[in-house]
Amino acid sequence: MNWSTIQNDWNQYKVAAKQEWDKLSEEQIAGTQGKREYLTSRVQEAYALSNEEAERQVTDWQGKQMERQAPAAKS
Repeated sequence: MNWSTIQNDWNQYKVAAKQEWDKLSEEQIAGTQGKREYLTSRVQEAYALSNEEAERQVTDWQGKQMERQAPAAKS
């Protein structure tokens, strides 16, 4: 799944993002509007991470979203 899919359907993905990064407020997550660079920045700030680590977490989360979508695609 490419990031544009997540961004275009952000209202569906923001719940999963909140579960992954519970230090982020609903407003912070909604405020990213699904933009990867904004989400990465918020994760980096909230968890005091390096940019590289925040990027890795967002990439890992994106992969999890692909795994969650795979069974639904077979239905």
